[in-house]
Parts: sequence; C-alpha cells; structure tokens
Amino acid sequence: MITDKIEGRIVEFIEEGRLICALCINKKKNKIHVLTANNKEMNISSNRVLFASKSMIDISRSRSELLEYLSKAEKEREKLKEEVNVKELWELVKDEKEIFRNEDLAQLVFGKEILDAHISAVIRALFEDKLYFKLKNGLFIPNTEEQIARIIQQKEEEKTKKELIEKGSSWIKSVLEDKDIEKPDFADYIIKILSDMFLFAKEAKDYEIGLEILSKIGISNLNSIKDLLVKLGVWEEDENIELIKKKIPLSFSAKIKDEVKKIKEGHFNLTGRKVLEDHEIFTIDSEDTKDFDDALSIEINKEEIKVGIHIADVSEWIPINSAIDLEARRRGSSCYLPRRQIPMIPEELSHEFLSLKKGEPRLAISLFVKMDRAGNIRDYEFVPTVIKVKEQFSYDMVDKILGEEKDEKFRELYRLAIVLREKRSKKGAINISLPEVRIIFGEKEFFIKLIPQDTPAHIIVAEFMILYNWLCAKICLEKNIPMLFRTQDKVVDIVPIQEGENKIYHAIQQIRRFGPMFISTTPAPHNVLGLDVYTQATSPLRRYLDLVVQRQLKSLIFKKTPFYTTKELEEIRMEVEPAVKELQAITKSRIRYWIIKYLSQHIGKRQKAIVLDELKKKYRIILPEVLLIAEIKKRSGIILSPGTEIWVNVKKADPWKDTIELEYA
Repeated sequence: MITDKIEGRIVEFIEEGRLICALCINKKKNKIHVLTANNKEMNISSNRVLFASKSMIDISRSRSELLEYLSKAEKEREKLKEEVNVKELWELVKDEKEIFRNEDLAQLVFGKEILDAHISAVIRALFEDKLYFKLKNGLFIPNTEEQIARIIQQKEEEKTKKELIEKGSSWIKSVLEDKDIEKPDFADYIIKILSDMFLFAKEAKDYEIGLEILSKIGISNLNSIKDLLVKLGVWEEDENIELIKKKIPLSFSAKIKDEVKKIKEGHFNLTGRKVLEDHEIFTIDSEDTKDFDDALSIEINKEEIKVGIHIADVSEWIPINSAIDLEARRRGSSCYLPRRQIPMIPEELSHEFLSLKKGEPRLAISLFVKMDRAGNIRDYEFVPTVIKVKEQFSYDMVDKILGEEKDEKFRELYRLAIVLREKRSKKGAINISLPEVRIIFGEKEFFIKLIPQDTPAHIIVAEFMILYNWLCAKICLEKNIPMLFRTQDKVVDIVPIQEGENKIYHAIQQIRRFGPMFISTTPAPHNVLGLDVYTQATSPLRRYLDLVVQRQLKSLIFKKTPFYTTKELEEIRMEVEPAVKELQAITKSRIRYWIIKYLSQHIGKRQKAIVLDELKKKYRIILPEVLLIAEIKKRSGIILSPGTEIWVNVKKADPWKDTIELEYA
C-alpha cells in the first residue's frame, strides 16, 4: 500500500511486461519520480505500483549510495525468489475461498518474520511463473485446474508455433534458393497458411503466423505470396484462385462414381417410348462441345412442316435425392472456364453415356411441332423417345452450308426461326446479344476471339430452344403442373439505334434497360423474349433447374403425380440460384483475368475504345475488340459523350490484381 510518505521507499511496478525495481525519490499528486537500478529516472503513475517497501533510505544521500542500496535490495530479493516453490504454494491455497494478501502468501512460503525482501520474492516468483496464479488488482489469485491445463496447452501451442515459423521460413528460403531438399511433413500446413493469407488477407485463420514466416524470408507484400506459391509448385502461373476461395468442387466422390457405374450398367426402359429410327436427327453446337443435350430434326411436306426438338432425358437415369442428384443440386450448373470445365454431372455421364452423341441410341423428351408454311403452329406434342443422332454440326459448319444454299433442311429451319423471331418481336421481344468472348489457347500463346451470337446457325438453335421452353411452360401451366417459370415482367424500354452507332455500344445500352430476370413458381410474362410464359428445360445435363423442370414435364407426359410440389420447387430454387450466380461470377471474373493478361502482353498497343458513361473524374469505356469494360481519367479541356469512339494505349495491366491503366493514344 502506498502511503503519503513514499520517498525513499523501494517500489516495484510492471513496465513492458517486466517487473521493475526502483527507488522513489519524489512524489507529486498521483505521480512519482523513481530511480531504477540502471541509473535511469522516470515518472510513473502511483496506481502502477505493485509493491512498496516498508523500509526507507534517506534520499539526500549521494546517487552512488542510492544505487548501491537499490542494487543490494534487488540481489537479495532475486536470491530469495529462488526459494519460492510456486506449485507448492498453489497447492496450499487453491481450495481456499478467501483471497490472500501478498504478505500472507510470503508468510506461507517463508514461515518466519516477513520482511520486504520476502514479499517481493513471492511477487517476483508468481509474476514470472504465470501458470498457477493470475494478477488481479495487485493481488495474486490461484488459477483453477482447468485454467492451468488451458495455459499449459496454450504454451505448447505457442512453442509449436515458434518451431513452425522457424522451420517453415527455413524451408521456404531453401526452395527460393533452389536447394534440392525433401519436402518436410509440415509443408502442407505452411502452404495452407500462405494460400489462405493471399485469398482472405486478415480474415485468414493463421494470418499472424503467416506474417512472421514472410517477415523471416524478407517478404512484406502479400501479393508476392502468389509468386511464392507458384515457385513452390502449389499454384500454376494462372491459378484460378476464385475456385479455391469459393471451395468449388472439382471432382466427384467415390459414392457418386459407384452410382455412375451402376447407371452405365443399366438398360433402356422402352415402355411408352417412341423409337425414332428413321428420323434424320442432328446437333448444332460449338466445336468444343462435349455435353450434347439438344438436337433437331425436320420433316418438310408441301403444306406442313414438322420440327422435332429432342432433349436428352437425363431424369430417366438420375433419381431424385440420389448422390449424383444431390451433388448436381449443390453445384447448380456446369461451369465453363477457359482451359477448364467443371461439370454438374460426372463426365462419364454428361460427356458420354447421356450425351446425344452421334450413332448412339439415347433416351430423349422430344417436342414435335407441326407448322404451316407461314410458321403458324397447328399442333404440338411432347413425346418420350429413343433417338440416334445422325450428324453433329458446329455453328460454323451450318453457317457455311446456309451460305452455299445446298441443304433444304437448314434453309427451312432458318426461315422458320426468323418467322418465330419476328412473331416474338411483334409481341415486344428484344432480339439483341453481345458476342461471346472465347479464349483460344495455342501451344505457347493465346488470343481472344469474339464469337457472334446472331449468325443463322445460332438463331436456329436459339429460336427452337425458346420454342421448346415456351411450350413446356405453357402446357404445364394449362395442366396445373407446379413449375419454375423464368420471368421478366417489366416492359422493355427500347433504345433505337442511331445512324453509325457501334453495335456493341448499342447492345450494352439496350441490355442495361432490361428489367431483372426472376425464377418463380408464379407465372408471369418474359417481356425480353416477348412471351406470356417461359421456363428452361433444354439443358438438363448442364443446369440443375432444367433437370427439375424436365421431371415435372415427364410427370405430365406419363400422367403421374408431379415429382415436386410448389413448395419443394421454391426450396430448390432458393438453394440452387445462389450457387449458379456464384459460378456465373467466377466465369465472368476468369474471362476478365485472361483479357487483362492478354492486354498485359500488348502494352503500348493502340486499342479502340467506346465511351459508355461519364463519371466524376473518369470515363467508363469498353474495349470492343476484347469486350473489356475499364476506366480512363478525364483529360483537361476535352469532353467526351457516351458512344464516342476513341483510341487508347494500355499503360499497365495486372490480371492478378484485376487492374488496368489506360492512357489516350
């Protein structure tokens, strides 16, 4: 306890985690001026004093005498501290309910007349040990056995942590120096720490450990972790970190693989199915497509045309709540990335056994639409079928055939597709699209290609898939089958194209006017498509909700109770939609990565740009040759309007940081 007369007493207080012994040489209000054993003077608050001696010295003595007095006292206290058995003291008091003063604890230890040095010795011993007692309001309180066990565990963890930091940093240094050493058993843990740091920054679980490791190897910039992990062989140069960050599954479990094997060993159930042996059925897809889930056929007569739209019957093979079904539901859809495809359904099924491959018999849900020469629908019917694709065409092949005007079936399909499109346009549809950005990889380099989505072949496929989806939604609504409808019920604000206006600029401005698209169990118009009702059922190999819709359609065809209630459909929608949106964001981000990387290899090259918006200090622009939206600072004295074409140079581009700096050319 501090009295008014404290000058000349030895005081002990905590400074930077250490117990300091000092002599008080002056006191003023709540501040005391002390002299430490190393001849340093300092001011401290009197509240910080843990212990003040009863004995005193005349502070008017010489500085050397005061220091000698202080040194002698500290040596005596340190010597007595060695006699304090902290664990034995804890055993004596751990079960007592009263709180012991420091003097009482000293009495228990030394059992004789207690002097300042005895009390100080106990305080020093308990303060240094920190295992059996905790300091609270100047007194030492015994820890419980549970607290002691926890402290011991924490100390072990801290020891392990320090060893890990030392060994981990030493291993990484060796790798960076190209030393040929065996990968240690803790390497994966170190790699996990570093990758989590790069992915989640301060949110990473062992962020502090990672910082210490990086500090020991001389790395201060977290962005350098990427290069380090590439050097360690953990990541590729163009690693897709979004897949890691979002924990997107890249493979399938053993249980799912067992189900795949059983499905492939199964047999066709032809009950109620029409076998289409004589139909000339074909697919039209991209050149790199492997999961063919839609095909077409056409029969042309003088007064009537019969178009067949054939969709792989995936639902026949994948039971609800099977392991494959639940995994497909969790994934939501297939994900198509540059250099990588992540299928919703195992490739042995989606690319092989269920895919509408040439020459292979496949189960399908076919829609036959009878139309007159003017494109009016006279009748339609959904039929469970067995089909065999005769030919597989790419979009380019069909466009070439149409250009040569050699094939009547494609000419007629295209003519009818245009009729169907015009009919939708009269009902308010907006038939506009942006090109697809395709990253084309060679052996040593890559380039970017824009694939138009409005070629005759694309229009054929788009219109007849839209027709299938519309009639599926229409008949299910009429027959009261619970359904997932695709809706966009806001009237579309049509943007007229200006003379000389860039098509890409106009498409972006028009798409911006579209209202939000919804998936709902309540029917509503899809005004962008110009349809009163709409769903999606044409990609059951690629989209889980299409598979769900196919099951509902099949229940109608086979006159069975619907697989799902409206409530169950809503539950599925709520689960699947976020997963699909996440994959869409990853796809968009990944394409942007490769575009920026492409531009980083063309620094200084002139690029055409179109102004999209005027911001406060910048313009938002698009580079139409690669479909990249970016920003450029305003230039003094020049005002640019939306739609203006300009030329820019790429000054800097970093795909990992998702940054691009442009300047006026």
